[in-house]
Amino acid sequence: MMQTLSIPIFPLGATLFPAGMMALKIFEVRYLDMTKKCLRENTPFGIVTLNQGAEVQVAGKQTEFADVGTLATIIHFEAVQPSLFMIRCQGGQRFKILQKELQANGLWRAEVELIAPDEVIAIPPELLPTADALTKIIRTLEDQGIPPDQRPIIQPYQLQDCAWVANRCAELLDLPSQQKQHLLTMENPRLRLDLVQELLEDMGVFKAPD
Repeated sequence: MMQTLSIPIFPLGATLFPAGMMALKIFEVRYLDMTKKCLRENTPFGIVTLNQGAEVQVAGKQTEFADVGTLATIIHFEAVQPSLFMIRCQGGQRFKILQKELQANGLWRAEVELIAPDEVIAIPPELLPTADALTKIIRTLEDQGIPPDQRPIIQPYQLQDCAWVANRCAELLDLPSQQKQHLLTMENPRLRLDLVQELLEDMGVFKAPD
C-alpha cells in the first residue's frame, strides 16, 4: 500500500524532478507562511507544473496544474527581508494528487499518494552518449569553479543510472513545460532516457548512432 501525505502545493512554470535542485524566490504571503511552517516542522511541500494560470496570485484568474508532482525539501534558506526569502529545494519522491483544496489564504493543499522511486537501471551502451554529455556539463561546472551548493546539479552523481541521467538532462533542456511534465510522469526510466536522447539528437547535441 502506497503512503499518503497531506502537503501544501506550489504550482510553478518549472518542473522539479527527483534528486533535482530548484532555487526559488519567495515573496507572496501564502508561500512565506508555507516556507516558515515547512522549516519549523521539517516537512516538505509539493511542486507541480502549471497548466493554466500564473505563479503569482491574480484575483479572478483560474489556476490549473498537473496531478503528478515532486516533493520538495528546503536545503538552504535565506531571509533577505521579512517579506523576501531565497530558498533552495531538493526533489524527493514523485506523488499523485488524490484531492486538493484551495485555502482561504490562497494556498493549495492536497492529499497525495507517493509514487514508488524509479528502479535503478544501468545505462545501456546505446544511451551512453547522453550520460557522456551530462558528464561534460558537470566537468565544465567544476572547471568554472562554481561551488557545489550553487550548481544546478547536486551530488551524489549517479551517471550510470538511467533515471538520474534522464532527470538531470530534462531539467537542463529548454523544453515546453508540458514536455517536461510528460518526462516526469513516465514510469519506465529506460524509456525516459531514450526520449531524452532523441531530443538531444534533434537539437544537434550529438549525432544519432549509425
